[in-house]
Amino acid sequence: MFDIRGLGAVVTGSSRGIGKAIAEALAAQGANVVISSRKQGACDEAAAQINARGGGRAFAVAAGIGERSAVETLIAQAQTLVGKVDILVCNAATNPFYGSMRDISDAQFEKVLRNNVLSTHWLAQLVAPGMIERRDGAIIIISSIGGYRGSASIGAYNISKAADFQLARNLAIELGPHNVRVNCVAPGLIRTDFARALWEDPDNLARALTGTPLGRIGEPDDIAGTVAFLASPAARYITGQTIVVDGGNTIAPLGL
Repeated sequence: MFDIRGLGAVVTGSSRGIGKAIAEALAAQGANVVISSRKQGACDEAAAQINARGGGRAFAVAAGIGERSAVETLIAQAQTLVGKVDILVCNAATNPFYGSMRDISDAQFEKVLRNNVLSTHWLAQLVAPGMIERRDGAIIIISSIGGYRGSASIGAYNISKAADFQLARNLAIELGPHNVRVNCVAPGLIRTDFARALWEDPDNLARALTGTPLGRIGEPDDIAGTVAFLASPAARYITGQTIVVDGGNTIAPLGL
């Protein structure tokens, strides 16, 4: 039911943090995984660590997700390395601005939307034909519980994460007749470098934990397990959904 041995996977933003944990989990279950982020050295290091553990093989392909040509090259190389892309995990994202939406520049807002939404659209476009031909595939978008909330400091990021939910729903409608599943995972506050500005502040962390029933910050492996499930045959009747993984934070009356 959870067997993904021999399947090919691409995980963007996977040289560290949540993306790396996802790549490790998929490889541990037997998938062959393409590690991708902006810097080749970081990708090489992450792939070597996975290969040292055994399981599925890992390959390193550096790519910036902000340019369609780079995304096209990534998928073309991935298909050469792993044969076919059965699992696509769109994890890479950016947030270049903290502050009021009154102060964000057009360039910053456009970068958020391009990297967090448009790049996922490109990636899905590129892998969909092969998945449709094989009548099988899983696309998983890493979003955020921020997509359910307004924010005085990360508004543009949250807007892009809300767009992820709808992109998954729309892709699920279009690709469902071909047995291709598309889902989102919405993490809460996770201990990563990307979210360091949120959890490193003791007061902010205390507020988050006050409103989190499980009483702890999330770890990257907490997200990786959910992605491994969605990528597997165990999730074969799940599509167009957003699975929240936040320790219960969004159900509580307090917190972030």
